Amino acid sequence: MDGVGAFSLLLSGDPALFAIVRLSLFVTLSAVMLAAAFGLPFGAFVALTQFRGRGGVIVALNALMGLPPVVVGLLVFLALSRSGPLGFLGLLFTPGAMIIAQAILIAPIIAALTRQVIEDLWVEYCDEFTAMDVSPLGRVAALLWDGRFSLVTIFLAGFGRAAAEVGAVMIVGGNIDGFTRVMTTTIALETSKGNLPLAIGLGLVLIAIVVAVNTLAWSVRQWSERHAG
Repeated sequence: MDGVGAFSLLLSGDPALFAIVRLSLFVTLSAVMLAAAFGLPFGAFVALTQFRGRGGVIVALNALMGLPPVVVGLLVFLALSRSGPLGFLGLLFTPGAMIIAQAILIAPIIAALTRQVIEDLWVEYCDEFTAMDVSPLGRVAALLWDGRFSLVTIFLAGFGRAAAEVGAVMIVGGNIDGFTRVMTTTIALETSKGNLPLAIGLGLVLIAIVVAVNTLAWSVRQWSERHAG
């Protein structure tokens, strides 16, 4: 019966359910764009620049890919709380705080994978770019463009990681009904309350989104490989 109720909510276009889905997509897409704005240039910088401590930075980036979400949530909470250094922004328990937490979680993923992609491409094009005396900015632009299909896959991986996150967004968002309640936090709450139709309905939507994102990532990868061939 719970499954029937879940499908009824989906098929009837339940406003509450789809409002939660819309907020989830907004928060996750915003977090991916914010993380990409940092991760792309930083990853390219690390890939193309030799500096003291570079190996340590690479190790740190790889380690940060496994950041515990609840720890990130706690750190963002402390930073945005009234007594914290960013408390004056008034972002705690808002979608903005959730975007920041998710962006911090996925920025190392985008940066680390971008670094690997750009570094591999640099090995391939190093002699050619050096002979042509291409400027550093030109190298970054050319390599990012050449690796665009791999970077799209990286973005989609970041999106999938953020979409399934629950710990950090619950800490900094507060799971406020109609304001900061997203799919993952709602599933946790409604399951504990025994409201299984809504929890199952949102679970189905979340699974569909994750499967669609991974299918798109695989398709982009396959297409890029055929295109390169």
